Amino acid sequence: MKLRTKRLLAAVMAVVAAGIGVWAQFAPHSFYTSFPLPGRHWVSALGPYNEHMTRDTGGLFLSMLLVSTWATARPRTETMRLAGAAWLVFSIPHFVFHMLHLDMYDTVDKIANIIALGGMVVLAALLLLPTRPAMPVSVNGEGKT
Repeated sequence: MKLRTKRLLAAVMAVVAAGIGVWAQFAPHSFYTSFPLPGRHWVSALGPYNEHMTRDTGGLFLSMLLVSTWATARPRTETMRLAGAAWLVFSIPHFVFHMLHLDMYDTVDKIANIIALGGMVVLAALLLLPTRPAMPVSVNGEGKT
C-alpha cells in the first residue's frame, strides 16, 4: 500500500478520534445520551451513566487523535505501523465487546455498530501493511514503467 494512502487513512482515523474524543471529554452526558447521533442511544443502552468512564473514553480517543495526527503529519512506515498497532490494541477488544452485546439494538443500529467498529479494525490493520516504495520519477516527470 502506498504511504500516501496510509496517510489518508490515518487522517480519517484522526477525524473520527477528534469527534468522539472531544464530545466524550467535554460533554460526557450528551455523549452518553446521544452517541453516535441524536436519537441513537448506543452508549446509554449499555448501562447507567458514569461520568468518569465517559471522560476516560474521551481521553482515550484524544490520545488516538494524537497518534493518528502524528502519523498523518510524519508519514513514515514506522509511524503508520505505530498508529495501526495502537488502534488495534483498542479496536479489537472494543469490537469484540460490542459484537457480544448487540441484543439491545434494533437492526439498523446492529448493522451500523458492525460497520463502524469493524471499519476501524480494518483501517488500523491497513496501516500495518507493507508500504510500497514511491514510483521512481524519470527526467520528464513520468513514472518509469
